[in-house]
Amino acid sequence: MHTTHSTFSLANLTVHRITFDPATFTDADLLWLPHHAELSNAGRKRKAEHLAGRIAAAHALNARVIPGIGPSGEPLWPDGISGSITHSGTQAMAVVAREQQALIGIDCEAILPEYEAREIKDGIIDIQEEHVLSRSGYPFALALTLVFSAKESLFKALFPQVQAYMGFDNARVTLLDDKTLTLALTRQLAGFNESATFTLHWQQQDEQALTLLSRSPDDGPSRW
Repeated sequence: MHTTHSTFSLANLTVHRITFDPATFTDADLLWLPHHAELSNAGRKRKAEHLAGRIAAAHALNARVIPGIGPSGEPLWPDGISGSITHSGTQAMAVVAREQQALIGIDCEAILPEYEAREIKDGIIDIQEEHVLSRSGYPFALALTLVFSAKESLFKALFPQVQAYMGFDNARVTLLDDKTLTLALTRQLAGFNESATFTLHWQQQDEQALTLLSRSPDDGPSRW
């Protein structure tokens, strides 16, 4: 599969991006992955996206280490590493922190069309959150896409500790400004109190919205 590697910075971390051409993917490309047999029943699109994500992760790790697949589909990072992978369209991204208990979550989404954002908003936000988005000054479709992405990033970051599925109603957006977005838990999760807050950084890249949560274990007790 033809790929191109590039990097950019967000939240003082280096994000590794792989732009890939899914039309050039072949099943033989998967042999690069130690866990390729686990993808034998996946569709072509899923295989290409997974491969691109693991290539991004290998660049982020700067080593011949490729995260495997956990029981819930999560990446299995080497000891002493926390990380996250996302893919959207023909791009995949990965970011790591060299701390075992760091909270790391990244997500990239195509910005929703306005009509679709209005149609699906009730499954992503409540009335209070809609007021926050209205006050932000951003177009509703962009703001809703950012919240969708931010909640995905949060859930990815918390999953290694929570080990449970989290719905969009498990967190509420309380602030959206020009660089960051704040989420607060709406209920207690394993190891995290109700109302614990998390600040995520975001960027708009062309027609995509990208969010990143990065928190060191030493950043304070507000997550507990």
